[in-house]
Amino acid sequence: MLVELKSVEALGRVHKKQVLTYLKLTGLKLGLLINFGGDHLKGNIERLVNGLEDSPL
Repeated sequence: MLVELKSVEALGRVHKKQVLTYLKLTGLKLGLLINFGGDHLKGNIERLVNGLEDSPL
């Protein structure tokens, strides 16, 4: 499992793409993108899976 920590106002598409790239390069399947920059942690955690081509970003 790969864990990417951010501290930005809002997670963007570029942050998700970055985690997916890391997953592909390492061969890992599961990644968590966690943003500590928002007001609440709820809604600022993204679970990303390598190899799911149909998943919308």
